[in-house]
Amino acid sequence: MFTRTRHLRRLTGRFASRVSASLSHAHSVVSASALTVASALALAVIAGCTITPPQRPLIITPAAAVNSATLDQYRSAVAQRIIERSPSYVLHGTPQAMLRSLVVVSFTVDRDGKVLASSVYRTNGDDEAESTALASLRRASPLPQPPDKLLNGRGQLELFEDWLFNDNGKFQLREFATPQAQTIE
Repeated sequence: MFTRTRHLRRLTGRFASRVSASLSHAHSVVSASALTVASALALAVIAGCTITPPQRPLIITPAAAVNSATLDQYRSAVAQRIIERSPSYVLHGTPQAMLRSLVVVSFTVDRDGKVLASSVYRTNGDDEAESTALASLRRASPLPQPPDKLLNGRGQLELFEDWLFNDNGKFQLREFATPQAQTIE
């Protein structure tokens, strides 16, 4: 602050010198009080032009973080609906150490929760597990309505879910999966 004040005084002094020189050049007589008023006026103008940086940066939560929390909540609601609609296929307890299959399904939901499209995104080639995963998703439709802020410009949302299958054909969804067994029996 002291440096800024010293700088302003130096600028004001230069301004007063120039004003004094130009008035002398015009053969005008300027009183000391008029020169003081001009200096004060110049100081006020210069002081009004300073830029003061903000005290603290504003902390703004990015929209992506808000949408991420909302997306996690929606994914949980979708997984819960799938489990509720396919209770006989759901594995309760601990999944085996070496899973029979992992099926990743990609699906698109509209604003009403209707599944518009679904396909196997990744698999180990287990046709039965793939069919079970896709059928359980169809049984769960319509899914809960997604929040508007998650929808794209076409009013849709694309999601992925993982079906983890035991040898007995029962599955857990990754969203609610329990830790796998540590030993192969």
